[in-house]
Amino acid sequence: MLAIERALIDLLLLLFSREELNAFLRSPQNAATIIGGFIAVSGALLGTFLLLRGLSLTSDAISHTVLLGIVVAFLLMTTVFGLPGDIASPWLILGAALAGVATVLLTELLARSGLLKQDAALGLIFPLLFAIAVILVARFVDDAHLDEDAVLVGEIGLAWANANSHCLENCVSVTVTPAHPAAAMTRQCVNCRALGISPRDERAEFAEVCGNCGAYPPAKAYRAGLLEQEPLLVFFPKSITVTLLMTLLTLAFVLLFYKELKISAFDAALAQSLGLKPGALHYALMTVVSLVAVGAFDAVGSILVIAFFIIPPAAAYLLTDRLSVMLLLSPLIGAAGAAFGYDLARGQLFGILPIGAGIGALNRLLGLTLAEQWNSSVSASMVLMMFLFFSLAWICSPRYGLVAGLMRRAARRRRFEAQVLMAHILNHQHSARHESELNIASLHEHFRWTPRRLGRVLSRLRARGYVRIEAGAAVLSQRGEMQARAFRSTLR
Repeated sequence: MLAIERALIDLLLLLFSREELNAFLRSPQNAATIIGGFIAVSGALLGTFLLLRGLSLTSDAISHTVLLGIVVAFLLMTTVFGLPGDIASPWLILGAALAGVATVLLTELLARSGLLKQDAALGLIFPLLFAIAVILVARFVDDAHLDEDAVLVGEIGLAWANANSHCLENCVSVTVTPAHPAAAMTRQCVNCRALGISPRDERAEFAEVCGNCGAYPPAKAYRAGLLEQEPLLVFFPKSITVTLLMTLLTLAFVLLFYKELKISAFDAALAQSLGLKPGALHYALMTVVSLVAVGAFDAVGSILVIAFFIIPPAAAYLLTDRLSVMLLLSPLIGAAGAAFGYDLARGQLFGILPIGAGIGALNRLLGLTLAEQWNSSVSASMVLMMFLFFSLAWICSPRYGLVAGLMRRAARRRRFEAQVLMAHILNHQHSARHESELNIASLHEHFRWTPRRLGRVLSRLRARGYVRIEAGAAVLSQRGEMQARAFRSTLR
């Protein structure tokens, strides 16, 4: 991982100075936006295929049960193999991926028994595995940065602080030994704990120990005063590297297996007949979903990451019927949610509208006492912004949106009213009851309409030249008669 970060830094230093690069990467907003954007792109691409397969909530299950894989791998590392408990270790990522695949396998095993449906089997497996994981976290790793709050929510706004330092110049490491001039020698009681006594007890035995001995990398050595010349460092947030790798993996997976994923999503039987092995592809997809979920684990937690898998694809699904366009729109929606989410957490909607001022206006207008100071979680604000974009798509989508649906229903109602009125006129305009059936003053009574409603329908038909008024009665024009006869023919 460090080698990848150093390669990225060397590439960026070709374009920016060290000071500019540090200023950019040490900005909480820049780091959170980059990490959130990578998570959004990965989640949206994979979530698109989950949505089309009807498996969106599988990402919910996997995002929870990867915790079990992380905890088990963490315990094995620290208690069995004696490795340091690094939350970014690749062994944890492997454990998370295996837990995600195990969730899918156990769910399908229960579903294939015929005793439970797929959704019920999923609802049984993932709470069980997640509950085991939470118990293990609370019982065995409460002294590590793997507590319930970090697991459930995460905080992407602090990702900038969890960074690796890369030395460019004056890279001198210092090892302090008891013989080193800077060694801080002190006495330590060697039997106090065993005997349960105070160091002031006469039975206490002391040994001389070095209080600051150890290996000091350049940055730590300079801060400890062991170096006179400051090393030139670049600080690179760890989560950027992890989420970047997950994004590249996702892009590679989607590009390499786009045809297979597309066919399997819409017709698994056809994919099977073509020899594409949809079952193996399904488990590969779930493995990548697990990897992305654990890649986002430290930044946004195991719950909020669900939104990155579901909301952007759902919004894109309302805007297009083409898979290729959907795969472009959903990452853009997710990335925009990540970018504007940070501004929302700081109290600025879309970076320009102050939320506090809006709340203050509501307080004055309605006599409320709401807190006007806005302070919220960055990752949660990103999810809120993505939901806002989904709401806009749901309302304003030209084909499937709420407004478009209301307009289509209103247009159908207007067409139906016009067709019913013209059919009535066609039936009676040459009959003996012409005057009583088509009289404008009483025409509305035949349909149980109000006079105002009849007036609106007649106005539209007269504007189109379908109906005219003669001697106080409605009469079809030649165009109107053709339209009425065409409508009548469709009913036969």
